[in-house]
Amino acid sequence: MHTAESATAVFPALVRLYAVVYAEPPYAEGPEQVAAFAGGLSAEKERPGFILVVAQDDDSALVGAAYGWTMTAGRWWTRADTEPPEDLRSASKFAVMEWVVHPDRRGAGIGGELIHRLLDGRPESWATLASNPAAPARAIYQRAGWQQVGRSAMPDGTPMDLLVLPLPAAPVRRR
Repeated sequence: MHTAESATAVFPALVRLYAVVYAEPPYAEGPEQVAAFAGGLSAEKERPGFILVVAQDDDSALVGAAYGWTMTAGRWWTRADTEPPEDLRSASKFAVMEWVVHPDRRGAGIGGELIHRLLDGRPESWATLASNPAAPARAIYQRAGWQQVGRSAMPDGTPMDLLVLPLPAAPVRRR
């Protein structure tokens, strides 16, 4: 588990993993988007409650990662199409910003272990994330209990489902 102080050392490997994962459909991101992601990591780690968890193979190569930070009470996704229920808006939330597993390592329980480690013991009342509805991961989130409460759009116009999970929750751990 990495806090803001130790996460910087992992960022180069995280950017490489991001590039592999988001090159796939439906994202089809290229060097420009990867560079924007890399450029934003310094600011991300400075957000309150930032935490990064990683999964490495036997050779210490990064095969999965998840990170997020605290979305304070009263705050919600900036491009949301609707307001969330008041109990959700007025509560602190843990915003899962990235949750990725290398394509060659999917189906082995790495993603479930990552989210369990990321959310275990969080003080916030809810976890939230934005998911591309066309992504295969969207169905995984739904099966794990995440519920859609709205929609949003990325600056490029990509629609995103806004999902929440009450905490403390016991995310599905598959082995």
